[in-house]
Amino acid sequence: MNKKLFFFLSLALILPAALLSAHTINYQMEGKPLGYVFGYYFKMGFQHILPKGLDHILFVVSLYLLSPRLKDVVWQATAFTVAHTITLILTMKNVIIAPPAVIEPIIALSICFVALENLLVSELKVWRIVVVFLFGLVHGMGFASALNEMGVPRDSFFYSLITFNVGVEAGQLTVILACYFAFGRWFANRSWYRPRIVYPMSICIALIAAVWTVQRILNV
Repeated sequence: MNKKLFFFLSLALILPAALLSAHTINYQMEGKPLGYVFGYYFKMGFQHILPKGLDHILFVVSLYLLSPRLKDVVWQATAFTVAHTITLILTMKNVIIAPPAVIEPIIALSICFVALENLLVSELKVWRIVVVFLFGLVHGMGFASALNEMGVPRDSFFYSLITFNVGVEAGQLTVILACYFAFGRWFANRSWYRPRIVYPMSICIALIAAVWTVQRILNV
C-alpha cells in the first residue's frame, strides 16, 4: 500500500478518537464506596440482559441450542465473553468508535446468522467459536453504547466496567441455566430434540432477528 495513502487512512481512523472525550462521566458515582459502585453497575449490567436485552437473550439462546453439552456452551460463552470485554473497554475509551446505527443492525444480523447455523450443524466446530468471538466484539460495542448513556466515574473507571461486565455475565448465565432447566436437561438426549426443539426455536429466532435487522437498517 502507498505510504501516503496508509498515513491518511490511519489518520482518518485515529483523529476522531483523539477529538472525543474518553467516556461519559457519571459524577454522581464519583467518591462512592466500591460496594455501592459494584451494586450499581452490576445491576445495570444484569438488567441490560434481563429483562431489557431481548436481542442478547436470543443470541445466548441460539448459542445454547447448537449443543446442550456443558463443554460446548462454555467454549462459546468464553469466546463471547472475552470478545465483548475487549471491545467494551476499547469503545468506552474511544479507541474504537462504534456508531449505534452501524452496530445495532450487525448485532441483529449476528443473531440471525447463529440461529440459521443451528439448522445446518449439530456439533461445535472450531470455526463456530471464531464466529462467536467476532460477533462478541460487535456485541461489546453495543454494551458500551448502553453503558456510556449513564457514564462511569473517573475514580473507578475500570472497576465500574468490570462490575458492569460481571452483571452482564450473570444475566447471560441466567439465560443459559433457564434453557438448561426448561428443555436441555429433560429432552437433550431424546431423538426428537433437534427436530422438535432446536429447529423450531432457531427458525423463530432467525425470523425475529431478520426483521430487527431490516428495521435497524431502515431506522424504523
